[in-house]
Amino acid sequence: MLTAQVITYFAIGIAIIAMIVKALRYMKAPEHMRWELYPVPHEKGKAEYGGSYLEEYDWWKKPREKDIINELKEMAEEVILLKGVYNGNKTVWISSFPFHLGMYITIGWLFLLLLGGIFQINGYSISPQTGLLASIIHFATIASGYIGLFLAGMGALGLLIWRTTDTEQRRFNSPSDYFNLFVFVVVTGLTLFTQFTMDPSFEHIRAYVQSLVTFGNFTSPGILFTIEVIMIALLIMYIPLTRMSHFVAKYFIYHDVRWNDEPNERGSKIEKRIAELLKQKVDWAAPHIKTGHTWGEVVSDNKENSDE
Repeated sequence: MLTAQVITYFAIGIAIIAMIVKALRYMKAPEHMRWELYPVPHEKGKAEYGGSYLEEYDWWKKPREKDIINELKEMAEEVILLKGVYNGNKTVWISSFPFHLGMYITIGWLFLLLLGGIFQINGYSISPQTGLLASIIHFATIASGYIGLFLAGMGALGLLIWRTTDTEQRRFNSPSDYFNLFVFVVVTGLTLFTQFTMDPSFEHIRAYVQSLVTFGNFTSPGILFTIEVIMIALLIMYIPLTRMSHFVAKYFIYHDVRWNDEPNERGSKIEKRIAELLKQKVDWAAPHIKTGHTWGEVVSDNKENSDE
């Protein structure tokens, strides 16, 4: 199992690096074009009717209050229940919801395996006979493993069927869209089959996770189990390298684009970032744009022409 362990270390390392790089890229991206769509959930007392602090008289002289609780509630509905997908396309939601929910539960399953492995390192056996906490981890691991993998696999299969059979959607599909969903179906199906037949209580895979933490030896119960852990590791690495890592972008899309209603005031960070962007050269081919000039010069010229 040394090869499998090395692959797992490598895959987790690449996944972490990829997510950090993507997050930094979003953080350092140029100032965005804000949507300014209302309601904004953090508008205290105004979100219900789509109001804004801008409707207040002399709003710039008053402190701006934010409703963090309502914003967290809106985020939970979007992330967990896929509220936007449900309102926009219920046909897709039928498969997309169990797929994402299954992924969340499966991530929880992986953390439970890690937690159980750490407990075992410290001499606590994860079994119903050990105690209440060990029993909770034992049964929660079994439940989350089977439920999460089943929901993710069935959701991926449903999305794959939808992308394949919907004639309108097929025009927008790329080969990677089919491949990504197919990979999820294969990995979840293989993991469910392997665990049910070879390791129904997840004792072996918990011990494998424990060996990763301790850098210790592990004896595989069979070739199918070895293939399973390698494929799980490769999938963990693969997700951040594809468009499936949109979960990294979601925070920035909502907080920096969709819900960002910070005013552009004198001396603010927004003003400084816009000023930097105006120094960039224009390289458009359109005749009405002066190629080679800075955006600041173009804006100034347009303003002078409009004044005339």
